[in-house]
Amino acid sequence: VILLISDAAQANSYKSIFKALKPGSTLGLSHGFLLGYLESIGETFPSNIDVIAVCPKGMGPSVRRLYEQGKSKKGAGINSSFAVHQDISGKATEVALAWAVGIGSPFVFKTTMTEEFKSDIYGERGILLGAVHGIVESLFRRYVSKGVSPEDAFIQTCESITGPITKKISKLGILKVYEDLSPADKVEFEKAYSASYKPSREILEEIYDEVASGNEIRSVILAGNRLKEFPMGKIDGTAAWKVGEKVRANRGDPSAIPLNPTTAGVYIAVMMAQIDVLLKHKHSYSEVVNESVIEAVDSLCPYMDYKGVAFMVDNCSTTARLGSRKWAPRFDYILEQLAYPALDNNVPVDSKLIKDFVENSVHEAVVQCAKLRPSVDISLFAETTTKERAIV
Repeated sequence: VILLISDAAQANSYKSIFKALKPGSTLGLSHGFLLGYLESIGETFPSNIDVIAVCPKGMGPSVRRLYEQGKSKKGAGINSSFAVHQDISGKATEVALAWAVGIGSPFVFKTTMTEEFKSDIYGERGILLGAVHGIVESLFRRYVSKGVSPEDAFIQTCESITGPITKKISKLGILKVYEDLSPADKVEFEKAYSASYKPSREILEEIYDEVASGNEIRSVILAGNRLKEFPMGKIDGTAAWKVGEKVRANRGDPSAIPLNPTTAGVYIAVMMAQIDVLLKHKHSYSEVVNESVIEAVDSLCPYMDYKGVAFMVDNCSTTARLGSRKWAPRFDYILEQLAYPALDNNVPVDSKLIKDFVENSVHEAVVQCAKLRPSVDISLFAETTTKERAIV
């Protein structure tokens, strides 16, 4: 039985689902939310079944699109992690790997369901969705306040992130973005990185604590119960995203989009802060890189590049959509309140932060994982059977 209903529905229906499962059957999950919920209420899975998870490193529509591209291009599917939580049959690993192959994953990383749900729910609220939304909103306003035209401000923020910054990370790794900057641009990058790392780390530590404690899981379930009365509202009605519609409509040669060193410094500071929190809590490198880097640059940012933040966020799960809406304003606020004033006041660069960034052990893991990326970039223009949410 593959259980793909919403996380809140799983939490509300698990008793009847478990009751219907035959002894010796296999319960398959696409991520570990249900385990986190059961742990938070002192419950467990039935002891007479196999429990496995196959967790694609991207949203559902990107899984389908890359699967379809794989029909004509070998290795075009999206990578997954897999976990075996219970194995009474002795064959749970084989079933999980067969499932991963069936959805088109060219590479599959071993994890645990506990590690997966913590890093997954945490990552969605961080650089994958919530944080990148807050970064774009806050930097757009900052650049406009400095006299930059709204159109150029959007290009220097969102277009720079979804264009040259994430594309270079995808193919060559995080550190390569910094190494390829000119000496003058490295100075600007270091200022932005130094100013942004600790404020964003503060929020990311809080998010991890909320996820690990079960608070964020309970929040999702409570919000899910309110959705009929209070449905999720639009998130692309601000000036930045309205300007973005015009910029995308007039977009020319993608190679002409500039790599803004300040934008890169802020974005990578948040990404590295997220990575460092996961490493602090002993997550495996494959889980850290997939949930902080690969999913961001290869699955999610292409959607924001194509049609904006709402198209990215609202084609994700309800859990991700709720988390992004909850935490994006926190990143927006703390960057504007703490990071950007440090830039304006010429606070000296924290040289230790820069040294720690350059020497971080994650860089080699990112480079190795980049070698395992899909053999093609996700195509958002090709015809597809994918049922994506039309954001209007």
